[in-house]
Amino acid sequence: MSDLPARPETPGRVEPREPDELLIEAMDEQALREARERMAARVRRLWDARGLLVRIGLWGLAVATAVAFLIPKRYEATARLMPPDASSAGALAGAAAAVLGQTAGPLAGLASSALGIKSTGALFVGILQSQTVQDAVIRKFDLQRVYHVRYLEDARKELAAHTDVSEDRQSGIVTLTVTDRDPRRAAAMAAEYVSQLNWVVSHLSTSAARRERIFLEQRLGEVQRELERAERQFSEFSSQKGAIDIQTQGRAMVEAAASLQGQLIAAQAQLEALRQIYTDNNVRVRALEAQVGRLRQELVRLAGKGASETSTASELYPPLRQLPLLGVTYADLLRQVRVQEAVYETLTKEYELAKVEEAREIPTVKVLDQPVVPTKKSFPPRLLIIVLGTMLAGLLGVSWVLGQAAWEATDPADPRKQVALAIWGDIRQGMAWTTNGGARAALLRLRERFRRPEV
Repeated sequence: MSDLPARPETPGRVEPREPDELLIEAMDEQALREARERMAARVRRLWDARGLLVRIGLWGLAVATAVAFLIPKRYEATARLMPPDASSAGALAGAAAAVLGQTAGPLAGLASSALGIKSTGALFVGILQSQTVQDAVIRKFDLQRVYHVRYLEDARKELAAHTDVSEDRQSGIVTLTVTDRDPRRAAAMAAEYVSQLNWVVSHLSTSAARRERIFLEQRLGEVQRELERAERQFSEFSSQKGAIDIQTQGRAMVEAAASLQGQLIAAQAQLEALRQIYTDNNVRVRALEAQVGRLRQELVRLAGKGASETSTASELYPPLRQLPLLGVTYADLLRQVRVQEAVYETLTKEYELAKVEEAREIPTVKVLDQPVVPTKKSFPPRLLIIVLGTMLAGLLGVSWVLGQAAWEATDPADPRKQVALAIWGDIRQGMAWTTNGGARAALLRLRERFRRPEV
């Protein structure tokens, strides 16, 4: 640096600039002028090729319109499911409440998220995306034929691509959207999803009430079979022995039989006395004989099957020593029937209560919005495809024109142009070699060489 003092600037005086500054300014002006000239040349070239650009744009418009109308329509059917009540949220909610020590509040939801405890809505989303539900939908609507796939795994992938299931974290509402070419099939598939979700939740629930209901149902069936067996044994014994109430029936039978037997003995004695006086054709003798016959028939009817008019008193009814044995068997069978009836009645009440409790605990599916047949397509956006296709064709046309202009303006001696020409020539030669059968001839020669190896 120089120690000389700087010259004071004089107002109104223009300081002379350095030669380097002038050179830089001249180069900037020249670069700006060249850029303007190139821009003007490009605009002129595009203007000269306006006919070609218009034709390219029209072709692009035609192709985009054809593509937009050839793409098949797709319709969306949407179903929205409400989360279950807090009282029927299931085992997860109960476990979360036990861990957190409370059942409500924003801190509980925050802690549940931190502990990884998911809501019932997330459980619904997982069930809807499960293979069990997907396979049921695929089988019902024969989606392997609809999607033109051979394997069930490919049909699952296609169905998953056509199905969107999401949950709103704020409200817990689950949204199910099914996309299909047929609007009615889309609505039916969404409804089938909801039906399968309800079935899975109802039949695969692992709540305590469900386990109790299943146990009671099995036990109730066993008790019913045991009750039927006891009733059958009791009825067979009663039919064989003629027993209804052994104590009362036995006392009544003995009294009735004794009374009839006494009357029969008295009638027989009176008949023998009359025969000593009168002949057998006497009216009184015949009347007593008829009375004796009637009494014997009553004794036979009272004795039951196996007795006859000539049966003795011991044959008409059981001896007194057999009555206690019959009474014990009768009481034992009757007690079994009554015990089984009491058990069956108790289990039936508990079974009904368990079913009610299970219905309360199972998170039932509540449909907020039923899937309806859509009337408006969701895909494709034809106007957007036509506009974008036309714009793309126009951009390609402009790029072609400007690229051709740049190619023509490039010096033939430019190495880049020479390399590009060489590459293009090799490509054309390869295409001609493949088209004219050169590849086939080379493969044949290679095969002959391996078939006849050189000696």
